[in-house]
Formats: sequence, structure tokens, C-alpha cells
Amino acid sequence: MDWINSPEAWIALLTLTALEIVLGIDNIIFVAILAERVKKESRAKARQIGLTIAVGVRVLLLFSIVWIMGLTETLFSILRHEFSGRDLILISGGIFLLFKSTR
Repeated sequence: MDWINSPEAWIALLTLTALEIVLGIDNIIFVAILAERVKKESRAKARQIGLTIAVGVRVLLLFSIVWIMGLTETLFSILRHEFSGRDLILISGGIFLLFKSTR
């Protein structure tokens, strides 16, 4: 329970909360735009289904991140540096972000 007294933990929590709010608003806007294409009598149901899917996907992504962070068993080593599944996924994600930001 040392994290309760850690300012870094509280800043991380506030940052993640702000991101969730922004992404939640983005999901609502996206679902509302898509629901406008549906017949008027089905729009409420389309919004409900869309938001349910959005929440479900977000929960699945959260569980997948928890699983990925648990992949700490060493797979191989190069120059005395050990690589785990988590390391490979984080490196791949970093390379992808660098690639996307420069294109």
C-alpha cells in the first residue's frame, strides 16, 4: 500500500482518468455519428449496442495488457541482455509508434 503515498502513482491515475474521459467522449461521438445512419426507430438500440461493444472492447484490451505485463519469463538473451515476451511486445509497439509518427 506504499503507492497511496506516492505522488507518481496519483499523477498516473489522474492521467489515465483523463485519457479514459477523452476516449469515452470520442466513443460517444463516433457511435452517435454511426447511429445517425440507422433508421430513426432503431437509433436508440444502435447507440446502446455500439456503446456496449466499445466498453467490452476496452475491458478486453485492459485484460490483454495485464496478461502482456505478466510475460516476464526470459525467452532469449543478446549480449547479456535478457528479453521476455513483454519486452518484445513493448519494443514492437515502440517501433510501430515511431514508424507511424514519421509517416
